[in-house]
Amino acid sequence: MKVVILAGGRGTRLAEETAAIPKPMVEIGGRPILWHIMRLYAHFGLTDFVVCLGYKGYVIKEYFASYMLHRSDVTVDLGANRIDYHNRTGEDWRVTLVNTGDATETGGRIRRVASYLSSDEPFCMTYGDGLGDIDIARSIAFHRAHGRLATVTAVRPPPRFGGLRLAGDVVTSFTDAPIEGWVNGGFFVLSPGVLDLIEGDATVFEREPLQGLARDGQLAAFSHAGFWQPMDTLREKLALNALWDTGAAPWKLWE
Repeated sequence: MKVVILAGGRGTRLAEETAAIPKPMVEIGGRPILWHIMRLYAHFGLTDFVVCLGYKGYVIKEYFASYMLHRSDVTVDLGANRIDYHNRTGEDWRVTLVNTGDATETGGRIRRVASYLSSDEPFCMTYGDGLGDIDIARSIAFHRAHGRLATVTAVRPPPRFGGLRLAGDVVTSFTDAPIEGWVNGGFFVLSPGVLDLIEGDATVFEREPLQGLARDGQLAAFSHAGFWQPMDTLREKLALNALWDTGAAPWKLWE
């Protein structure tokens, strides 16, 4: 199963960092938050990633193109025009980096990578700026068991977020008004049919596609009562770094 990660936004509320790099490259514990998200999925055996690039996407391309160089000892043979890597510590990941446009909306980005996805298998999808101790394997099993087109991980964050209204395990509607309850935490599992609900680059995934799925009873909610934290502001970045520095970051499910 492939994992699609939306990594093309500007992250204007983190302008202290994102003037120079895209938001998913902002570091937590010396590694981009994008790496932490991928490491979480890899912990559950999902190592085939499709990353939707946009704003300063070349920074993410350069990061992965040089990943082994920065993570290993190397011998550079200038005469032979060759680099030998020693003590390799890279990840066993396959990472497809796709330019999905600087101004493309979230739904449009997903639509643009459709050719990299299987037409007969669900895929995971999440945002490049949120962490949690999500049991990815359970969310996938939940999606398969419920037989709906889409599953969103519902979380309980601070009340400044808009919310989801649930009827059992099914999302019935969205609201922009802050409410106490469940909100969209990302970490979706999506069946290929969801792609047909995205019209083009201007489609915001969280609007008509998700709202339509909710109206039709096709959006299941995988409820997660554990840790979840987006990184929208400098304060949240510092809080995530402080958690990492304790040596017991809640989202670090891997060894």
